[in-house]
Amino acid sequence: MTDIDKWLIFSTLAPETVSNVKLACVFGSSGNEAIIVTKDDEVFALGSNCSGCLGLGDSHGSLEPKKVVSLCKKGIKDFAYGSGPHVLAITESGELYSWGHNGYCQLGNGSTNQGLNPGLISANLIGRKVVEVACGSHHSIALTSDGEVYAWGQNNCGQVGSGSTTNQLTPRKVTAGIGCRRCTAIACGQTSSMAVLDNGEVYGWGYNGNGQLGLGNNVNQSNPCRVTHLQGVIIQKIACGYAHTLALSDEGVLYAWGANSYGQLGTGNKANQVTPVRIAAEIGRVVDISASHYNHISAVMTQTSKLYMWGQCRGQSVTLPEESPFHTLHDVFACFASPAVTSRPMELDVCMVNRVGDSLRQAFDDLSTSDLKISIEGRVVHVHKAILKIRTIEITQFSYPVYQAFLRYLYTDEVELPPEDAIGLLDLANSYCELQLKRHCERIIKHGITIDNVAMLYAAAIKYEAKELEDFCFRFALNHLTAVAQTEAFNKLDELTIKNFIFKAAQQGAFKY
Repeated sequence: MTDIDKWLIFSTLAPETVSNVKLACVFGSSGNEAIIVTKDDEVFALGSNCSGCLGLGDSHGSLEPKKVVSLCKKGIKDFAYGSGPHVLAITESGELYSWGHNGYCQLGNGSTNQGLNPGLISANLIGRKVVEVACGSHHSIALTSDGEVYAWGQNNCGQVGSGSTTNQLTPRKVTAGIGCRRCTAIACGQTSSMAVLDNGEVYGWGYNGNGQLGLGNNVNQSNPCRVTHLQGVIIQKIACGYAHTLALSDEGVLYAWGANSYGQLGTGNKANQVTPVRIAAEIGRVVDISASHYNHISAVMTQTSKLYMWGQCRGQSVTLPEESPFHTLHDVFACFASPAVTSRPMELDVCMVNRVGDSLRQAFDDLSTSDLKISIEGRVVHVHKAILKIRTIEITQFSYPVYQAFLRYLYTDEVELPPEDAIGLLDLANSYCELQLKRHCERIIKHGITIDNVAMLYAAAIKYEAKELEDFCFRFALNHLTAVAQTEAFNKLDELTIKNFIFKAAQQGAFKY
């Protein structure tokens, strides 16, 4: 299950919005644009909206999701995105929409005008069902249900596969080298294109300066050329990074070639490879691969559901597959790719996962599941013996709000109390040597400090040996000394505390003329 909250751009979404997401993707030069499709077939976009890539009809950014009206109720099932950025979207019925940057004809609508709204690509695709799309930096390719490949957009390196280097305004069928044979998978690097045939052969075309086409040389190709060094291997999946390529055989064997300046090939060094080389044999059978033309990172999942990553990981060059703690390939890109963009759209066919932590939060003070009642000042908190036993507490007498907050903390690791009650919880935390809880209380107190209560909080910090909090309160009181000295709380301080406070204030120069 993908954790959508690992993506920074989604961090402000309301829980009810997240639970309704079916498909999501993050793109843009800094991972600062996103599109989501909800379970009820509504499409929303948010982010900086560079080049009108959110499809909202304007170029205004938004931190809140805004509805992409022209795509709602269309059955959007997949996206691809270039680094302009431009965006492609496929519907369940196989229609193809495009919008965003169009300086190189990458929207396939016959013009170079920026697309502020999604537009249906009809040229040469009428009557054909598009089942997969891929984008390079400024070019696009599409795969139909008949196994045909169409390409358009920037073609300076031959990445459209038309036999020339002239930009292609509308989708054009790629036939050279492939002929009428059926393709089953496509992928794009920044300025290169790859396709897999139904017999497992691999073809590449476009820029080849780093050997990313796997042809044994560094010569650009304006027509598809077969990767002959994979003779006898049945390739099932293919993925392209910025300038490198990953290929997975039907036996779970992994191959890589192309640029390797960040170790993205996983060969243990940084030397480019112009032909496919088998890698990662030691990690076992691989079942899924992932890379993005936005960056230089590679990620795979093994048969045992272990995830490995290598390449440019948070700015570090990792030259051999390194096991990660994540559960999905998307999490690797969210946390380690630069920029953090989805390598492909995230499918959240949830059923939000009911995690242990979430279940425990719901169980706190729940009469229907509890097996223990704790009575405090005549009021009852419903808890669970097993949880209390695990967390190792010993019950003492405190006010209801304080003890109830402590029990909630044991279940949730969260504290919700006003500063005045947080003092009592600080006392409890100090008694139980709960350092983390003590820090929570100190944070609450700091955030709730006022002229009227600072003296009381200062005395409590001294009493409960919270030195950092004591210093914080002292500095606050010192900065508002005239007002604080006239408060009721200050007048209630014991004589020794006042003397010590005055002495410290004098050392800080509070009484100098």
